[in-house]
Amino acid sequence: MADGSGPEPELLVHDDGPVRILTLNRPHRANALNPSLRALLMQAFVSAEDDPSVRVIVLAATGKAFCGGHDLKEQAGRDATGSVLRAPTRGLERNICELLLETWKPTIAAVEGAAAGAGFEMALACDLRVASETARFLLPEAKRGLGAQFGITMLPRVTTSALAFEILYTGDPIDAARAREGGLVNQVVPAGQALVAALALAHRIAGNAPVTLRRIKETIVRGTGLPTAAALRLNEGLSPYDSEDRKEGVRAFLEKRPPVWKGR
Repeated sequence: MADGSGPEPELLVHDDGPVRILTLNRPHRANALNPSLRALLMQAFVSAEDDPSVRVIVLAATGKAFCGGHDLKEQAGRDATGSVLRAPTRGLERNICELLLETWKPTIAAVEGAAAGAGFEMALACDLRVASETARFLLPEAKRGLGAQFGITMLPRVTTSALAFEILYTGDPIDAARAREGGLVNQVVPAGQALVAALALAHRIAGNAPVTLRRIKETIVRGTGLPTAAALRLNEGLSPYDSEDRKEGVRAFLEKRPPVWKGR
């Protein structure tokens, strides 16, 4: 958190017990992604994944917008200097959405206001999405001549192909209610309550066995699209079957007490 003696950090990091909250903090630019914020986010996701005290990650934002996408004003400046914009999978660093998708701990996006372009893609990269009634989701890349490669790939996996085509072809926003109908969000809550609801959901998840949560996440992410026989034989992460957590979960159930998970 800032102490008032210098500029506000572009990313705020806060722990609520076992939940790590990462808050985009460029409200004057609708929390648009620039190179420094992208780097901070990637470092924060890797750090949260490596921290054994963190069990769930929540992505939120300050101000009226969740994330306005890439900062086009900064991009125009780089274009003017002749800088080359490479496809997300061809740069010198990982695509932030790909990194977020493959973060093995459960992730939740708490969306207030606009989630546009890369902001929508980051929300899609999270496992769960909680939206307030103010939320708007759009991929305006067709109106800007941009790519939306992650959105093109992920939208049909999360919603119907018809809705995916509409969002991508038109570049027009859909509201929270329509996003809920299309399966794009898990909950719609009153304005200003997205983070509160996301944290409540995060703590429900954090009470469950970390070994099993990892198996769920990695098997779904890596197994989707595989033939059933191949997906059934994936052995991602630690095995719950011979873990200490499995034995503890059984004992705790029989002894009618909360389990004490070890993550192993």
